[in-house]
Amino acid sequence: MSDEDQVTNAEHDEPLESGAEPDLEHEPDQETDEESTPIQLARANDVLPGEIHLLPVASRPFFPGQAVPLMMSAEPWAPTMKAVAKTDHKILGVVLVDNETSEEATTESFRQIGTACRVHRIHQQDGHLQVLVECLQRFRIEGWAHPETPFRARVTYLPEPEGPPNAEVKAYAMAVINTIKELLPLNPLYVEELRMFLDRFGPDDPSHLADFAASLTTSTKDQLQEVLEILPLLQRMEKVLVLLNNELELARAQQKIRRTVEEKMHKQQREFFLREQLKAIQKELGIAKDDRTAEIDKFRERLEKLTLTEQAQKRVDEELDKLGMLETGSPEYAVTRNYLDWITLLPWGKHSDDILNLKRARRILDRDHYGLEDVKERILEFLAVGIHKGEISGSIILLVGPPGVGKTSIGHSIADALGRRFYRFSVGGIRDEAEIKGHRRTYIGAMPGKFLQAMKEAETSNPVILLDEIDKIGASYHGDPASALLEVLDPEQNTDFLDHYLDLRFDLSKALFVCTANQLDTIPGPLLDRMEVIKLSGYIAEEKLQIAKKYLLPRQIERAGIGKKAVKLDSATLRALIERYARDAGVRRLEKQLGKIVRKVAVRMLEGEETPIRVREQDLKGYLGSPVFRDERKLSGPGVVTGLAWTAMGGATLSIEAAHTHSFTRGFKLTGQLGDVMKESAEIAYGYVVSHAQDFGVDPAFFEKSFIHVHVPAGATPKDGPSAGITLASALLSLARNQPVRRIAMTGEITLTGEVFPVGGIREKLIAARRAGIKEIILPADNQGDFEEVPEHVRKGLEVHFASRFEDVLPWLFKR
Repeated sequence: MSDEDQVTNAEHDEPLESGAEPDLEHEPDQETDEESTPIQLARANDVLPGEIHLLPVASRPFFPGQAVPLMMSAEPWAPTMKAVAKTDHKILGVVLVDNETSEEATTESFRQIGTACRVHRIHQQDGHLQVLVECLQRFRIEGWAHPETPFRARVTYLPEPEGPPNAEVKAYAMAVINTIKELLPLNPLYVEELRMFLDRFGPDDPSHLADFAASLTTSTKDQLQEVLEILPLLQRMEKVLVLLNNELELARAQQKIRRTVEEKMHKQQREFFLREQLKAIQKELGIAKDDRTAEIDKFRERLEKLTLTEQAQKRVDEELDKLGMLETGSPEYAVTRNYLDWITLLPWGKHSDDILNLKRARRILDRDHYGLEDVKERILEFLAVGIHKGEISGSIILLVGPPGVGKTSIGHSIADALGRRFYRFSVGGIRDEAEIKGHRRTYIGAMPGKFLQAMKEAETSNPVILLDEIDKIGASYHGDPASALLEVLDPEQNTDFLDHYLDLRFDLSKALFVCTANQLDTIPGPLLDRMEVIKLSGYIAEEKLQIAKKYLLPRQIERAGIGKKAVKLDSATLRALIERYARDAGVRRLEKQLGKIVRKVAVRMLEGEETPIRVREQDLKGYLGSPVFRDERKLSGPGVVTGLAWTAMGGATLSIEAAHTHSFTRGFKLTGQLGDVMKESAEIAYGYVVSHAQDFGVDPAFFEKSFIHVHVPAGATPKDGPSAGITLASALLSLARNQPVRRIAMTGEITLTGEVFPVGGIREKLIAARRAGIKEIILPADNQGDFEEVPEHVRKGLEVHFASRFEDVLPWLFKR
């Protein structure tokens, strides 16, 4: 019966009659013949049949002595109730089953002991059966007469203990009664249940008392079934007393929780009334202010510490007057209050004093960064000019370089060197102009832009503001944030910066703006024109080694909370780590790999390994897995040349292969996911080499009959840029002469007349060549000045040739 509803005790106080004839459609007449002889009590086995119909229940078992109204679905159980109605004895066995619902019951799921009940009333309505039963006696199922619905079984009845109870049973009975008395004040529902029980049985009937007490509890069906199956009275009462005590503890806990909640509510209500009374009394005596007056006084107190412009002071006075007239509950009051809050929190006229000490600045830059000498010199020059002027303002520094080379941390170091507050926010992905210039006050949830938020956070009008990832700023229908930045960053305009929310002029010219980017191509020209570009090209292996020793490894050890001497990595291990697992331009991947090693060392320490734990070169695979980078294949043979390329991640070597595929027709094919610029370079190189084939000692007939395929490996990686012209021409020439090229790398653009044009990214390309182990390099002659600006430690050991025409390249290409 999935929807059965069990209620302890009957709804009527009059005695239930056993001789009523139940009917599924109508309620039976409950009146009896007044002249009939009173029914005499008889032993249970004399009147209860040995074979009865069974009704499964899934919620909880019934106990003898109860009168229970049941509600069940008519469809599955109507046959059972019809069969019971046709019997003379009207006896029905109610048995607990293990299923979730009684409709799923099978003979295997029936418990062995149930309760025999006499059916007194059956009524069908709206697809449901309402049945009133009187529970009489325990029974045990001995066998099945009909194992399917309607279930019928052969049963043996289990009589209740006879004779007067002994002293121990009486003691348990008193304990049960006393526990029920304690439950009565905690749950008023028990009062009515107890009254109905006393109407039918006396307190000196311990068996029914135990069953009644068990039925009062909210115990699980398994616990109640256990009580039903215990026949010895003393054991049953022991079990019932445990369940009653559990119920008592649960009721007490519920009452305690309810009392705590009520006390808290009453306390809050009392405090609210007292607070309101206090406000009224203070107002009458004139010794307190209301909320609006307190807010206005707070704003005036803030304004005393600020130096507002004439326009701002006038606006503030107007807004304060408006605030004094508005009702505190009106929406306009909240808007005005928030506006005044922002105005009074901005640092009007407040500046921090700069620390204009070049030696200190140099010391801080050297402390925070290893290498980058040219970058440090540029920053010190910038600071030196500011020291001569007496203030540092009006300049925008743009730090450009691959990820992980320290651009953001240089911004921190500049702020530290000057003793200024630092504020950083990323403009990467910003597509809404309102992020820069704020929302108008009329919008719900309006706020000032990021720059005024920076001023409020820094509490001075001359902080160092770092704009991260400025090359990734976007544009959408919300506006063009890059154009909005022009007013913010231009020293000629930002003295009167106008934020949409504030609608007042605020001076941003005292702030020092530092921007970071990975590349310059995506930064709008007008914005780039206002910046002083400082390039960070990346680190060579030796610089990475020192950075790992001095900065990265100690930082990871400190974060892991292990001792400074707990892990040891020698220089050979660090070099192998850099070459095999962290070969990119920056040091972010290197720090991640060191962090992974330190974490594994921490685990080994907790497992009892002695410190210091030494990590050797051969141990790296166990700590970090297979190497991420492998030695670049030294491709060789006719038509194979190594070029140098620049990417946003730093410099890279680029192998270019040219092959003669067939002689069916002449032609030229390019593969390797090349961009338009690189395709043009390839066509120019092909045209130049074909037109000057005789000059280079190549048989002109070779190109007349050859289909040539040029491929740049790693086809999944897009490649573009004007720097592979001489490399492509050299590959074609090597193929035509069937002569391999020496171990040499090159970069430079070529024209149809053979001129070699300059390219960018010289430092990054030289670092890439060193990383690949190439010592001989060809550069355009116009890049000689760029080469001389590259630090000495990068140039050291490299043999560099400069070419102004492609003819100059020939002597260095082939083995002499």
